[in-house]
Amino acid sequence: QRAHRNQHKKACKQRAAELKDKQLYSQGLERSEDEDFCPICTLPIPLPMNEHSFFKVCCSKRICSGCTFAAKKRGMSGCPFCRTSLPDSDADVLASIQKRVLKKDPAAIDFLGRSYANGNLGLQRDMQKSVNLWTEAAELGSIQALYNLGAAYYQGEGVQQDKAKAVEFWSKAAMQGHVESRHNLGCIEAEKGNYERALRHFLISAKLGDKESVENIKMAFMAGFARREQYTEALKGYQYAVEETKSHDR
Repeated sequence: QRAHRNQHKKACKQRAAELKDKQLYSQGLERSEDEDFCPICTLPIPLPMNEHSFFKVCCSKRICSGCTFAAKKRGMSGCPFCRTSLPDSDADVLASIQKRVLKKDPAAIDFLGRSYANGNLGLQRDMQKSVNLWTEAAELGSIQALYNLGAAYYQGEGVQQDKAKAVEFWSKAAMQGHVESRHNLGCIEAEKGNYERALRHFLISAKLGDKESVENIKMAFMAGFARREQYTEALKGYQYAVEETKSHDR
């Protein structure tokens, strides 16, 4: 009877792992409209987003470079989204973001966390403070904060290093369409020698527009760890994702 119980327990654990995997690989196949799309043109922002967009502290909106450029061409000097005058100094930026933090705005809290992490806006670098802010932002729904928490735990910055916990945070973010988190999960699986699992992650992030994931699949194909069809699927998916981000102003 004990042997039967142990066998049943093992089968249950295996089934739970299968269900967890099913969720991991079937969710997050599209980028988050709330965090990755420009609220003006409503198109996905090209990756990497920090090179193709600007975060506005007045309204906590990420505006793509195309819409920012179009607004300037029309003679608009303030925020293209909420029309607020742009802050003149780091002190003004900090004051604006703190107003939104007090209103429990998750994007603003995440931004303040990154400001402490980088020592920006005249703030002293404080990773423990960053982690606390990212934890709050994640609880309020910020996907980017989940990614940042994963990075903090992976590196052991502001917290005790815990790579398993980093994977948990990145998995939560990846299942909500966070591209870099998905790519990181693929890298971790590849390091473990779990190439098929890694390829499944890279294929998803490639189709979301991540060039590095396409390159990883290409290298895996050349090394004999991936099939030609997988590389072709990744390349076509990536090209389609890039086309989706294009507009006249961009």
